[in-house]
Amino acid sequence: MKERVFTGVGTALITPFRDGRVDEDAFVRLLEYQIREGVAALIVAGTTGEGSTLSSEEHARLVALAVETVKGRVPVIAGTGSNDTAAAIRKTRAACEAGADAVLLVTPYYNKTTQRGLIAHYRAIADASDKPCILYNVPSRTGLNMLPETVAALADHPRIAAVKEASGNISQVAKIRRLCGDAIALYSGNDDQTLPMLSLGALGVISVASNVLPREMSQLCALWFEGKTREAEQMQIRLLDVMNALMSETNPIPVKAVCARMGYGKNEVRLPLVPLEADRADAIARMTEEARLG
Repeated sequence: MKERVFTGVGTALITPFRDGRVDEDAFVRLLEYQIREGVAALIVAGTTGEGSTLSSEEHARLVALAVETVKGRVPVIAGTGSNDTAAAIRKTRAACEAGADAVLLVTPYYNKTTQRGLIAHYRAIADASDKPCILYNVPSRTGLNMLPETVAALADHPRIAAVKEASGNISQVAKIRRLCGDAIALYSGNDDQTLPMLSLGALGVISVASNVLPREMSQLCALWFEGKTREAEQMQIRLLDVMNALMSETNPIPVKAVCARMGYGKNEVRLPLVPLEADRADAIARMTEEARLG
């Protein structure tokens, strides 16, 4: 296996907004909260961070601010994927120059390339990167499923270090493990499948829920790695309702609302997303607090 980017929980961070602009103060406080609560990595400007609606200037500033704030305490991973390979290369190079420790690359969306095109796309970006690259498969959002054979074809690239698997298909995950072994690391891209994927050899989860439950998600992974499988199972089940509630509308609408209740920005998302209604936000915030208290 190549050098691990992280083991445990990497939080797919929201981007806090206030009156339409990035709330840098809230972002810094969220970074510090995450580190204090024990997460293993921080993902900036990905899907949960509304990366597709950030300007290039906002994207660069968020990555630089994260690197400056974190100061090497945990890896900072920048979301630099695009359906335009040239744009992804530009964003990847900029993130590497800004000091990001790795990049996260979603499969191209809308123009939906072939599997052969995926291989060419990812190899071109990895060739341009001087940091580890994490592939990201999320067909529910992109309309494109990266097959296990494609992951296997990419696993020999020296800078393609891992895959974030959010297909929801456990059989597909098992096939990746069979084809790739330890040639590429695996992370769950779905909170509700964290434990099943750990059981198939995943090194952790890139988590939405850990924005609001960083300690609990970290405990779930720690219990598994300590061999406390029964306790890990109980933690997964305890958090399941909250995990599902945080995905009850398009991510990051629900988690953004809960973060606002916790003081990290306002309940703002950028169009075409719209904020969660107040009563629903209150209900999910209560569920989150109950899960935190156990």
